[in-house]
Amino acid sequence: MENVAQAGKVGLFGAAGAAGRSIAAALAAAGRDYRVIGRHREPLETQFGGDPHAEIATWDLDDPASVAAAARGLKTAVYLVGVPYDQFALHPQQMQKALAGMRAAGVERLILIGTVYPYGRAQTNPVTETHPREPHTFKGRMRLAQENLVLDAHGKNGLQTLVLRLPDFYGPGVDRSFLHSAFEGAAHGTRAQMIGPIDVPHEFVFMPDVGPVVEKLTRTPEAYGRVLHLAGAGTITQREIAETAYRLAGRTPKLMVASKPMLRLFGLFNPMLRELVEMHYLLTDPVVLDDSALRALIGPIKKTSYDEGIRLSLEAARSAAAPQAIAA
Repeated sequence: MENVAQAGKVGLFGAAGAAGRSIAAALAAAGRDYRVIGRHREPLETQFGGDPHAEIATWDLDDPASVAAAARGLKTAVYLVGVPYDQFALHPQQMQKALAGMRAAGVERLILIGTVYPYGRAQTNPVTETHPREPHTFKGRMRLAQENLVLDAHGKNGLQTLVLRLPDFYGPGVDRSFLHSAFEGAAHGTRAQMIGPIDVPHEFVFMPDVGPVVEKLTRTPEAYGRVLHLAGAGTITQREIAETAYRLAGRTPKLMVASKPMLRLFGLFNPMLRELVEMHYLLTDPVVLDDSALRALIGPIKKTSYDEGIRLSLEAARSAAAPQAIAA
């Protein structure tokens, strides 16, 4: 593993989300300078403007010169760019443009933060990196196409590439999570809106645990040219998480659980809910990841227990609720 001086500068493309914040925090904790890249400067200034290690840049994925300029001077790029849930066809298109810009800029390493979507239904659990990639959904096929572009780019034009797959995630302030409503409900004393079934054991990764792993991977040359998994701290049900959050808040759980037929019905009026129907199989037949290959490569991985993760997520929801209550 390289030391910090050898590792060079890291760029976070699509840094404004939860994963970007986690990785940025880990880079700063290691004393490393990094660049955050997004479409708009204002949210980047808000989140990273106070960190002396952070350099802020914007880009336009449709402008090759803009992509190359955003990547220039970086040794490693971490790709975190999201697309609207109903526009997944953009994933491979945007990846192709980003790869061209990174090659033009002379980036040496690329880490794509991926998902379990390309596997399709789990044929075994837990799932190792050798599991067949046979997605039966449109979103899975688009993520697979994105992954293939990244993996095919390895060893060409001086670029080394890696795909790091994560399960569903949660954590303080992570609003794009199945579990966010449970923490909000417990913090406010309102009803949590959840998607069922909620009694099936599921795997979630605590987002603050992701950053230190990615920071290490940027300094681990032997990690590239492959896919690796980062698993959560075992499995737990959505109901257990919600009940724990409400108990910690001193409240009785109030849950509204939407079934797949309800999602179909709500989807008639809400395009985003309509898109969830396709991926509902992950709630009935979850994909649980095996990350023994990653641990063998970089050593022990800190994994926050669900009890601690729930407590911290609830505290963050309460802190966010307090200013709203004062304003009201």
